[in-house]
Amino acid sequence: MTAGVQKQTAHERRKGESALSEFADYVEKQQKNRPSAARAGSVAPSDSGYSTQSTQYEEHAELDILDSLDLAETSTQVRLKDLLLDSGEDAEVTLQQLSEVLQKRMLEGNGETLFDLGQEDNGESMAFSKEHWDVALDRIRRAAKMLQAECRILMTRNVGGPEEVETVNGKDKSATGKIMIREEPETPEDVIETRIAVVGNVDAGKSTMLGVLVKGGLDDGRGKARVNLFRHKHEVESGRTSSVGMEIMGFDTRGDIVASNVPGRKLSWEEIGKRSVWLLNFQAGPAANLDKAKVISFTDLAGHERYLRTTVFGLLSSSPNYCLLMVAANNGLIGMSKYGISLPVMDTKDLLEHREHLGIALALNVPVMVVITKIDICPPQILEQTITQLTRILKSPGARKIPIFIKNREDTIETATQFVSQRICPVFQVSNVTGESLDLVRTFLNILPHHGNYDAEAPFEFHVNDTFSVPFVGTVVSGVVKSGVIHAGDAVLIGPDSLGQFTTTHIRSIERKRIPVPVCSAGQSASFALKRVRRKEVRKGMVVLPKLDAPPKVYREFVAEVLILSHATTIKTKYQAMLHVGPISQTCAIIDIDRAFIRTGDRATVAFRFVQRPEYLAVGDRILFREGRTKGLGIVKAVGYDASKPLNPDPETDTNGGGA
Repeated sequence: MTAGVQKQTAHERRKGESALSEFADYVEKQQKNRPSAARAGSVAPSDSGYSTQSTQYEEHAELDILDSLDLAETSTQVRLKDLLLDSGEDAEVTLQQLSEVLQKRMLEGNGETLFDLGQEDNGESMAFSKEHWDVALDRIRRAAKMLQAECRILMTRNVGGPEEVETVNGKDKSATGKIMIREEPETPEDVIETRIAVVGNVDAGKSTMLGVLVKGGLDDGRGKARVNLFRHKHEVESGRTSSVGMEIMGFDTRGDIVASNVPGRKLSWEEIGKRSVWLLNFQAGPAANLDKAKVISFTDLAGHERYLRTTVFGLLSSSPNYCLLMVAANNGLIGMSKYGISLPVMDTKDLLEHREHLGIALALNVPVMVVITKIDICPPQILEQTITQLTRILKSPGARKIPIFIKNREDTIETATQFVSQRICPVFQVSNVTGESLDLVRTFLNILPHHGNYDAEAPFEFHVNDTFSVPFVGTVVSGVVKSGVIHAGDAVLIGPDSLGQFTTTHIRSIERKRIPVPVCSAGQSASFALKRVRRKEVRKGMVVLPKLDAPPKVYREFVAEVLILSHATTIKTKYQAMLHVGPISQTCAIIDIDRAFIRTGDRATVAFRFVQRPEYLAVGDRILFREGRTKGLGIVKAVGYDASKPLNPDPETDTNGGGA
């Protein structure tokens, strides 16, 4: 930083914040339009040699539901009401048609669906009486049984029973309700898996709440529930997470939580898997043949500033489907919860120094849910201040979220079904000591729809985010399958090493949540045991690819379109920062910019060079770089860099200084 240069003003900060949400949406659309052959390194030409524009179509996730609505003037489909109430001679035929409707919906929902019983696809009421409801419910259950699926009533109106909620319109006497239908896959590799990254400021209660959720008991107010989640001795002594922790929570096909019968005892991953997955292998035995489940994988991340690099790595490498932001009711959004989101009336030194987690989640364009903890020890006026602060931040130009405060079961179910829109942000207020509203969080996680697009037909690609050496097994790598399918015994390549080379090996075995499986497909997290590979030869950030005739290409230089979220002065060439691309974390230097300099809020095309070693990149990969308070995000537009085609052919000489 050059002396005499003015620091970033409030106007410049707001400029960076307002551009964050828009640029994150742009990056998301670019990734969706990325061709499967992007790994070849091809890119559309332009005058500068590096394309920054691409033909794309505007997409809105909120409007996807219109595809399932029967809005045509002349419809050839049979009305759902006729399928649900048919009791004539063709009852078995229409029952088969009903099962086909359910099968299609469960296929779209990755093995589960939420059925609105009492409403047509276009929202029209079926005007069910209580008798009609009972007949329709029986046929739904029979149709689901034909598909090896289970039904659970989540909410009803004008039906009665423990799931009954108040009717919105007092004049409407029709019986309606929402039913969760979840199938029983035949093999463990078909488990419905949802990954959630848990972030928040230090002492927000992240590990404590995860301990309560996975163990089933309550906390004693002194951190009893979090002890079993810590991985290191110093974490137990300090009570603060410093590493990337992993925990899982299982649901069976009926939506019940898979927990220990002994209060306070945490089930092992193997026990959760055997109780929640319909295992067909011989080793599991008949006792394990229980209903198949949905598994929630939590990534417990550190909240302290000194562990920021570990937290960013955990967020990017785990490829989360959702982000769960923890906020302590008695502290509010201080520290690392407030990345890049500032409030004019709360710009204290503490807030300006640590604003991290929320902005990273927004930059990744991951749906965010918020849990306000410690409400049992928080005075009402302080809680009100925290809620006001949180609402203002979520509605700010950088976030553009609509906070929905969950107060009852009806709010939980309605919000979970509408969470397809990333503009919605559910907010829970819980206590891990008294257990207040924890049942709402569990219900929400159970019916949370699967989020994420993965291509199982594309070439296989696996990103390594951790390595192990297991006795009598050998080297094991864990991570997420980005695309394609892999089988145990397949020949693969792992790399690149410091020289950019790949090593040929074979998949000895595959495990998912510590359960052996024969195959793993796109979107699933797994661990691979590798043959004839030493642990010192593998590292975080490597990739596993299918063995091909031509070796994969790696690159030390690449071009990206970036957005500067925060920087005190200006950024020029030769500037260095820590760059994150998925599980890759390496220092990068800027070697070219399409203008003389860039500052907060600017979008620019920038050429980077890895300082240590080449990496495996693709056009469309999302990047995030940081250095101190400097933060930026972007998307890879081209791999490789041609110095004969500079991004700025006529650079202007900057005589005022002000470099980074």
